[in-house]
Amino acid sequence: MKSYTQYLTMQLPQRRGFVNITPQVEDAVRASGVQEGIVLVNSMHITASVFINDDEPGLHHDFDVWLEQLAPFNPDPAHYHHNRTGEDNADAHLKRQIMGREVVVAITKGKLDFGPWEQIFYGEFDGRRPKRVLVKVIGE
Repeated sequence: MKSYTQYLTMQLPQRRGFVNITPQVEDAVRASGVQEGIVLVNSMHITASVFINDDEPGLHHDFDVWLEQLAPFNPDPAHYHHNRTGEDNADAHLKRQIMGREVVVAITKGKLDFGPWEQIFYGEFDGRRPKRVLVKVIGE
């Protein structure tokens, strides 16, 4: 059984955004030499997400609008208790909880075994600083 680990560093200049990280994950799978196995991809920060969906700009816009409706940015400590700690990112924690922490994708014949249109995305909800994403490949 082989195991390969790679860390991606993400730093978005804006507070929120989505980045297709499929090419970086494919590179890690190739570098691992694994032909049959799985890859785990997870955000190592509690205000960012990793998820699978379609790479369509309208959909990404809809995600952003929907998440902002569910958990609007509001730095006022009277709005979110978490912001009473001196932070202003309670909304980012809630958005991450909705979008998820990680994905696992099968590797078949050395390639990500996706359904139609599936891609891996990093979701940022409290950006403007470096954050890491773990890519862990396991298999034969």
